Amino acid sequence: MNKLTLRQQEILGFIQLYARQQGTWPSIRDIMRHFGFVSTNAVMGHIRALERKGALSRVPGQARTYRITCQLGDGDIPKGALEVVELPILGPIAAGYPDGIEPAGVTQTLQVDIETAGLRRARRTFALKVTGESMIDAGIEDGDMVVVEQATPKHNDIVAALIDGGTTLKRFIHLPGQPPYLKAENKNYPKLFPLHELVIQGVARSIIRSL
Repeated sequence: MNKLTLRQQEILGFIQLYARQQGTWPSIRDIMRHFGFVSTNAVMGHIRALERKGALSRVPGQARTYRITCQLGDGDIPKGALEVVELPILGPIAAGYPDGIEPAGVTQTLQVDIETAGLRRARRTFALKVTGESMIDAGIEDGDMVVVEQATPKHNDIVAALIDGGTTLKRFIHLPGQPPYLKAENKNYPKLFPLHELVIQGVARSIIRSL
């Protein structure tokens, strides 16, 4: 195994200690908060470095699931793994008035762990970059990356939607006996009622923010 930097040793040690004390692996956000990193991407950079140096290894047959290969100090850690998925970023989505932008295809990817993102393994998941401020009262800001899972929406879910030819990120409102519509989380934006078409492309599960 190649020599680890001091920070890589600290991260590996934290993963081991957390696993012993909690009985499960820390999430990417747990690691981020503990070390004061400003983004999950910084954590993933260290995870990839630990993999390259042989301190972590991927579990065969599970796309991006890691286990500790070497340990710092004595003692076993509980069985478990940090499961990381690589999501395609399909382009921008308006958190404002709907726009006519079509997904640009896979322009880049985003790596998140399943626990942090609140995802299910069997469903197609992707990421979109938010543009606009219509969802700021829900904690979603311009420039955030939203992780979207293809699923049937429930009343009050935040969704990526196609409404009358325009794409947007809004809250899905479907009250009993009434047709569904989209609601902004900013008092300066109106409710959106479809004239012809409302297609839910996915349900927002989490946001990733770079500070």
